[in-house]
This record gives sequence, structure tokens and C-alpha cells, in this order.
Amino acid sequence: MRRLLMVLACLAAAGSARAQEPLPATDVTAAQMQAFLNALPRNEINDLPVRVVDVGGYRVGVFGVFRPKDQPGDAIPHETRTSEVYFILDGGGTLVTGGTIVNPKPVPANRSPGPRGEKIEGGVTRHVSKGDLIIIPGRTPHWWSSLDGDINYMIIRPDPAGTMKLK
Repeated sequence: MRRLLMVLACLAAAGSARAQEPLPATDVTAAQMQAFLNALPRNEINDLPVRVVDVGGYRVGVFGVFRPKDQPGDAIPHETRTSEVYFILDGGGTLVTGGTIVNPKPVPANRSPGPRGEKIEGGVTRHVSKGDLIIIPGRTPHWWSSLDGDINYMIIRPDPAGTMKLK
């Protein structure tokens, strides 16, 4: 019995040592991000994964977003615990976060689920431009009220539920 306990203890220690081994890093170069964004259609809003990786117990996604100037988009709070980190690569505009979504409407067929509306009242309004970084907690309403021109940005999405498809 004592030997069995020692073997089990050794197996448990070996398993835990393996679980603590570091995972490999994932690179997304500036050239890869630019090529990805350049390949997106220019006549619609695109928010697509560049990479999604398992980081040991949850996933992290890197998304490339293109928004044409004439389509700032709906006010939306993503119905998820997943926060978003926006990093503006090119362009700028007015981003509103928090507050209350006004005049809810159905979700378009090609967009992510969650309530939508025409605008936000009572939120924090700020102008963002190239190089700015904004952290938007999950379920926080957010809305591009206007764009200065076409805008490209990167979104980092940590996914604690691990539901994003690996890419």
C-alpha cells in the first residue's frame, strides 16, 4: 500500500509539473495584421479573428476590425463576460461607452448577438485616434457615434469561457 501511495504521489507530481510547463508564445506581426486588414472587404463592417490561442485554461483572440466611415454601427453590449481591448491602428472617431442603449432593435443576420440600439445616452464620450487603447469590460454598452474616416483597429479578447474557435 505504501508503494502504491508513493507511485500515485510521483504520478501526481509529474502531472502537475507538466501542467505548469509554459505554453509557447504566439506572434502577430505588424505586417501580418496589416495584410489581414488590407484583405477585408471595404464596403462593410468587419470584425474577424486573426488568431485565437489556448493560453492554458482559457483562450485569447486577436481580431482585426475595419469600419467604413459611413457605417459607425449600432450601440451594443456584448452578452458575454469577455472584455475587449481596442487598439486603434489607423483613423479615429468618437467612441461612447457605458450609459443606456436607446431604441433597442433586432440583431442583423451577419452581426454578433446581443441587444442593439441606435445610440447611447448617459455614457462617457471620447475621441480616439491612432495609438489609443480602450478597455471595454464585458456587457458594457459601446458605440461609435461618428468616425473621422475609415478606421482600422485591433481587438484583444480574453475568453474566460474558452468558447472562441481556435485559429
